[in-house]
Amino acid sequence: MKKLLILSIVFASLQTINAQVGASTQDQPFNCDYNAYLFQYNDVYAIDLASGNAYAVATDITEGTINAAAYNPADGYIWGSLSFPSKSIVRIGKDFSTLIYYVDELPTSGRYIGDVSADGVYYLKGGGTSYYAIDLDPESENYGQHILTSNLPLSISIHDWAFNAVDNMLYTVEKKTNILYRIDIETETMTNLGVVPILSGLNYTYGAVYFDADGRFYVSANQTGTIYVIQNVQDLTGSNTMESNLFAFGPSSSQNDGARCPTAPVPQEDCTNGIDDDGDGLIDCEDPSCSGYANCPVIEVSSSSSANSGGLESNNRLSELINKRNFNRAKSSYSFNSTTAKRFEKSSKYGKSATAKGGSFQLSDLIPLEVIQEDEVVESSPRDLIGITNAKDIYSVDYLKNGEAIGSVMVLETEKGVYEHTKYICDRLLGAKLISVSTIEIKEQQFIKALIQNIDGSLEFVLSLSAKPTNNNTNFGIESHWNLDKYEKDVPFYNFQIWSNSLDNLVELGEEVVRLIEVQKPIENYNNTTPPTVFVRQGKYHNGKLDLQIVNTNGSKAVQFDGGLRATETNIVELVTTNIDLNGNYISNIEVDAGNLFDVGFRIGDGINTPDDLFLSDGPWGYDDAQANVSRFDVATNHETFQGDVFPVERNITLEATTNSYVAAYRALTPKFNPIDLSAYNSLKLQAKGTGTLIVRLVKAGIKNWDTQYKTAIELTENMIDYTLAFEDFTTADGSKIEVNDVISIVYTMLAENGETQTKSFSIEQVHFAQSSTLSTNSVGADKGLDVLASPNPMRSNTTILFNAKVRETVTLKMYNQMGVLVKEIDYTVNRGENNLLLKRGQLSSGMYFCKIVSSQNQYQTLKLLLE
Repeated sequence: MKKLLILSIVFASLQTINAQVGASTQDQPFNCDYNAYLFQYNDVYAIDLASGNAYAVATDITEGTINAAAYNPADGYIWGSLSFPSKSIVRIGKDFSTLIYYVDELPTSGRYIGDVSADGVYYLKGGGTSYYAIDLDPESENYGQHILTSNLPLSISIHDWAFNAVDNMLYTVEKKTNILYRIDIETETMTNLGVVPILSGLNYTYGAVYFDADGRFYVSANQTGTIYVIQNVQDLTGSNTMESNLFAFGPSSSQNDGARCPTAPVPQEDCTNGIDDDGDGLIDCEDPSCSGYANCPVIEVSSSSSANSGGLESNNRLSELINKRNFNRAKSSYSFNSTTAKRFEKSSKYGKSATAKGGSFQLSDLIPLEVIQEDEVVESSPRDLIGITNAKDIYSVDYLKNGEAIGSVMVLETEKGVYEHTKYICDRLLGAKLISVSTIEIKEQQFIKALIQNIDGSLEFVLSLSAKPTNNNTNFGIESHWNLDKYEKDVPFYNFQIWSNSLDNLVELGEEVVRLIEVQKPIENYNNTTPPTVFVRQGKYHNGKLDLQIVNTNGSKAVQFDGGLRATETNIVELVTTNIDLNGNYISNIEVDAGNLFDVGFRIGDGINTPDDLFLSDGPWGYDDAQANVSRFDVATNHETFQGDVFPVERNITLEATTNSYVAAYRALTPKFNPIDLSAYNSLKLQAKGTGTLIVRLVKAGIKNWDTQYKTAIELTENMIDYTLAFEDFTTADGSKIEVNDVISIVYTMLAENGETQTKSFSIEQVHFAQSSTLSTNSVGADKGLDVLASPNPMRSNTTILFNAKVRETVTLKMYNQMGVLVKEIDYTVNRGENNLLLKRGQLSSGMYFCKIVSSQNQYQTLKLLLE
């Protein structure tokens, strides 16, 4: 049958062939669809230009490769040039059924540039200056026929062009020079409009270009998938200012072409109004299209994070270990300083094979140098990940420019399976956002790239890939997947995590990493998979619920949620499954009931495309057993729900240990030891019992010396007691007042008295920060003011409070217990001069109390009152 098809094409001067069964499907044009369509070989992807998100809408629609794709305003169909059959073009319907047309005047190959004018003429071009015109106006008597072969006055290196519906001129951008050209196809004149500012210095192939109804020209770079926009090209003269900008991050392609109805609008983001104007779920400066507009920073100029802080958890085995690593860093006052770090410099062995000479290469041999115009490169290896992760060895560097990190490469060697962490798995549920996920091209292979907005607002482009020995250790195989379970099991890997403040830098680093891998051993094959089409942009856990914002790029009706959660650090994993209705919406804000949890790993997917994986861990409880033998460490869920506007510290603990020095328990407020601003609160509340004095520290990120962290102490008893610790109770050596704008953890410590071996134990429950009516016990006797006396003191049933007043007024007597909790409050009208206020005991138990007279006119000393 194929031979008959080919023969019928060859022997016909003009022949149409229906490539799909059922000709009735050919009567469905696109009719100015808002999507842009990207053709890769013979597959078709729909692209939302506003977000850059793309998804496959049809595969293998023709036998040959489609190029020079173009929307025809005269009939509403998309047309393309085919590599096979030779000298043929194809009409594509809305359902992606096809009709093939043979045009004898066309060259047999090289037809990769094309667009259709408003009156239905298809202009095809390859390299050089020659171009071909085919009449595709269905009302024309020359429909489907070649009508012109001609030449442009200038040969330029281009890979796509498009008609602007505003002026009916062709526009294109040349590779390397990045010059924007206007072509009047009627007069065969070309106008150099100047270098596109946003593209200056780049060396990409612009294989897919599009227009919108207002004359904005969208240019997509093959290698990165980045979509740039040039505003109002019809108004450019070649001497006036050209306005251009980054617009979105789309998919990469080594062989692509784009088509879009030029009179369809593209939603634009207003970068100042606090509204998601273009419907991509991103507001104002979050949206890449606002890069450099209004007060929004240019995406490619902010600094990136250091590799020294990398290595966070992606599963429920690592969270406590990473927490302990971060605690030990804080306790030892560890701080990475790039100014004093060892410099990594190029040697004579750079880029040369060690294995070819019978030797073995080092991890540092796989680190790129001098590819992103960095000023210097510093070693930043987080060696403390070895032993607590599955990394056997690790080496990482930061690339610095003007003293700021602009990128990092971390390579980790593992023995049995891939490294268990990727930046994009966990960060989204810790305050970060996944702005976009698509592909970049390295060595004509597609790798997944992600754009992440960190908690501090900075942006990072992220790439992960792994190399495994193959063919009896003589070659490498490269794998890159979104899901960790897609990697081959139980084999060694060299794992690369690459991130940068610039997508262009990310591509350069990625290309050099792959080249350096191949220098050591030839790459035998690639096994890469596609990014998820439905993904969680951001999420959080609060009061037993997971709040998720889901981006649905392919219009899925529903996805399945499969997760495993643990209620506490010591509980087993419980499996949960539920369906989430998306109703085809692009953005959905979903709430999933999770109950009380410590951590949860889950997957969402439509069962067809790549699913999305996430992991969330609360700040874990841990213990410091460096000087103790811990015999018991239990974690339990809170037995009461937190009430009011408080900052809860979830889960209760019990610790028992033998020591002749100290034992401590600690609780990070976040999994990454990120600082939390607690300025909205004035106290730390908890319930506790135990054996002796408990020292409580609030560890601040801004204090590097452990010995100068703020602390206070409480006396524990065998009974569970409520304690309120006012922030002003926390002191340090210099007596300064604590500022709680950067608290990272709480540490509870018990000391062995006199260096004797003792068994220490404590239980802590219902920990939370609150805005409460409390009195600092440390301030008693320190405040200056009028004298206040009590007679009798100690009191049994009642006492008289004696004080003087300067004016007549109403005051309030407030009485606090030893934990600073308000237990009694009395309003009293005082007269000028001496006053006597009768205070009755009521139901108050024995102990020390503190009495404070609150006045708008006078200041009184705090009275210590003992109840027998």
